Amino acid sequence: MRVWMSLALSAGLCVAPSPRAFAAEPAAATMVQPASAVEVGAYARQLLADNAAADGPGIAILVARGDQVLFRGARGLANVELGVPLAPDQVFRIGSVTKQFAAAGVLKLVEAGKVGLDDPLSKYVKDYPNGGAISVRQLLNHTSGVKSYTGIDGYMTESIKRDLSTQALIDVFKDLPVDFAPGQGYAYNNSGYVLVGAVIEAASGKPWHAYLDEVLFKPLGLTQTRYGDVHALIPGYVNGYTRIDGRVAPMGHLDMSQPHAAGALVSTLDDLLRWNLALHQGKVLQPANYRAMTSPQGKAAQSDYGFGISRITVRGRTGYAHGGGIFGFASYLLYLPESKTTVAVLTNTDTGLPDRPGLDRLSRTLAAVAVGDAYPVPVAVPVAASSLQQAEGVYRQSAQRAWVLRVVDGALTVQRIGGKPIALTAVARDTFVYPDRIARMTLERDAKGVVTGMRFFPDGSGKSEFTARSGEAMP
Repeated sequence: MRVWMSLALSAGLCVAPSPRAFAAEPAAATMVQPASAVEVGAYARQLLADNAAADGPGIAILVARGDQVLFRGARGLANVELGVPLAPDQVFRIGSVTKQFAAAGVLKLVEAGKVGLDDPLSKYVKDYPNGGAISVRQLLNHTSGVKSYTGIDGYMTESIKRDLSTQALIDVFKDLPVDFAPGQGYAYNNSGYVLVGAVIEAASGKPWHAYLDEVLFKPLGLTQTRYGDVHALIPGYVNGYTRIDGRVAPMGHLDMSQPHAAGALVSTLDDLLRWNLALHQGKVLQPANYRAMTSPQGKAAQSDYGFGISRITVRGRTGYAHGGGIFGFASYLLYLPESKTTVAVLTNTDTGLPDRPGLDRLSRTLAAVAVGDAYPVPVAVPVAASSLQQAEGVYRQSAQRAWVLRVVDGALTVQRIGGKPIALTAVARDTFVYPDRIARMTLERDAKGVVTGMRFFPDGSGKSEFTARSGEAMP
């Protein structure tokens, strides 16, 4: 997940190869009959029952086709201590879904002639190291090379509790070593969106969230979307939770001045639907700026990232989405333009039930059901241990990016070097499904049956990425 803080909310995809080498293997979207509200509702209710305990933190879901709501519901508790049920109209932290609002805010300033996408950061943030070489565009699509402050060792435990001004927060990371020269790579980072907030403040003369309220929230009728100030009472706001040693516990504390324009907004299912319809149906930005926001460019194209929004596929259909994870909460917002399908999923815990999928998978499966083209249910098949062992080895893309396939307890696992192993489920001799039950990996063999590489399908079919087996020793 692309999130404000590093939460492992999407098992499996986090260790899969990056999308930069995807082969052009488009799979035409199947012509199917869209699901009815009854069908979507039955699926969504079962999904809630499977993924949210009735006596713990909950999940709220909205699925819509255009402005027709197909399902809107919730399960679990808004306040575990008092046993208050979760309702679908309540207010949640949305974490990094904030980024698309911030990006749209910058583009509104572009339309007003107050900001240029290729303006240097130094025009808005004086004395920022190498600020003359970093553009506003690079902040928006994570190609600036700026180091993410949320990755500083120990920062997320104590330092994150401080109430900081924009400048004081910038001072936290401005002198850190960069990840790469501006424009020469892609690395999702939250510092870049703190700087996006700083650009908004310098160009508008207002706090970043006050500007968004003026040009986005109020005009679009987003009455429940606002800055999640921990010092303010927010009507309808639910409690956030985590899990410690498997038990529900209060969420960790942070001051919401620190997520800033990278993740400090709160919202509701209904407001996120209104936002999706307004943004993607031309009511927020001029056509050229909307295309810029939703069209990955430069190094960001390697990861299908635009400005605060990612381009995804759902059963071969192009979509736009972003997830969010922050202390106590997680979120996912998805839109399929072909069918005008919106899926919004909000939860008031930053650690879901054990062995349950991330919100991205829940959202994508809901979207697929809504368009009438559900993902196939994977059926495990037995594979001979000797066949699995033939796949063991290192698979490398570059000096920095490599994966290991290894058999553990009778199952093939994939592990990005430096990461954690993920157990795969065999659905054919050389085809394996990730824990999200969507992404698949196939082994490729030569004429002699020797495994020469693996191919990753993030949407289960369609475009894919090949990673060759390197032949080097197993780490």
